[in-house]
Amino acid sequence: MTAPRPAPAADPARVPFDRRLARAAQTVTSRALGPYQTAIVRIGFSLTWLFFLLREFPHRHEMYGPDGPWSFDLARRLIADNRAFSVLMWSDGRLWFEVVYGLAVVAAALLLVGWHTRAMSVVFMVGALSLQNRSVFLGDGGDNVVHLVSLYLTLLRCGQVWSLDARRAARKAARGEEAARRVELAGPVLWIVLGGFLVAATWFSPLTGEWWMYVLLWVLWLGQGLWWLVEQYAPGEPRVLLDVLANLTHNATLVVLMAEVCLIYATAGWYKIQGSRWQDGTALFYPLHLDYFTPWPALSELLASSGIMVMLLSYGTVIVQVAFPFTLFKRKVKNVLLVVMMLEHAGIALLLGLPAFSMAMIAADAVFLPTVFLVWLGARAARSRDRLLRRKDTAPEPPPQRPAGEPAEGPSGGDAGGEAAPRTLVG
Repeated sequence: MTAPRPAPAADPARVPFDRRLARAAQTVTSRALGPYQTAIVRIGFSLTWLFFLLREFPHRHEMYGPDGPWSFDLARRLIADNRAFSVLMWSDGRLWFEVVYGLAVVAAALLLVGWHTRAMSVVFMVGALSLQNRSVFLGDGGDNVVHLVSLYLTLLRCGQVWSLDARRAARKAARGEEAARRVELAGPVLWIVLGGFLVAATWFSPLTGEWWMYVLLWVLWLGQGLWWLVEQYAPGEPRVLLDVLANLTHNATLVVLMAEVCLIYATAGWYKIQGSRWQDGTALFYPLHLDYFTPWPALSELLASSGIMVMLLSYGTVIVQVAFPFTLFKRKVKNVLLVVMMLEHAGIALLLGLPAFSMAMIAADAVFLPTVFLVWLGARAARSRDRLLRRKDTAPEPPPQRPAGEPAEGPSGGDAGGEAAPRTLVG
């Protein structure tokens, strides 16, 4: 007797439209899409901003502080016109500037490791916008991307994986339901502290055109408090409703972020096509001969001496940037162009001396990385971390120092360390 044949898979084209629509609605409401992609975006941009702040730490006063050529009065007049947001406009004191700069560094570091990601993403956004809007003429394309993504990170559920929040949630789930409901003081205390700052900022700061930022901050703060109350005292249908709203916001923001990256490359590529230097393939030749963009003069001279290489890189840059948005529905072609663009930005960091710009663009490109690769990368990183920690834990302890005057033999007359096995540090 032969086994029954399995039923053939249904053709997606033959599935009724209403069923496909219901399935799509269930997908975007039941889970936050792209958890690994949003996590790598969070890590990439927080690392980029942290690297930039630490690298420019000796020059912070000249760039964004009271010693800069763009004075406080000029910045206040400009912000009054463009309605930008910057907490540095509340005071021109040196102490206030140091506090804001220090909080920006701390927020970037904590967002990098994913500690209370929602709160840290808001502080990260406030720090990035405040510093960049203080001296808008110092920014480049990478700063503009950080500016935009800092807003998006406040709406993304970017701490689901590869974060301290994810590890804490996993430990709560392993301990049981009652342990999972146990109140942790760090979250409520952080919420109260940030709420106090928000009340003071709303009360004392002059409200002009940046009122929308205060509305956003109040919505995020009240929403986080409501989330905590529902999680503690109403874990049923109210929690499900909040999850649906959070997933919808996350997925919509993820689509906007992906569209933003495509728009960046599309506009950059099409504007390059209109330039005569890009049309004749000599555009790369000129920055390679500028002292400002030649951290390695010998390497730049070697590359610029080859006309064919300059032409290939110039044309290749335009082709990749124009073609990338059209390859999103062809996975293999998209992955190839993604690798090419990341290598291109790595070359820009090396040849033109723009590491922060390149890091920001690579972090933006990471939103299109395939999930399989990111899972493999995370597993390899975790394996390497465990191996490194295991080596440290199993390292033999140094032999104890013998006090002066004590005999070298042990109590039994043999060597003190005789037959005993070496002790190890237990992890």
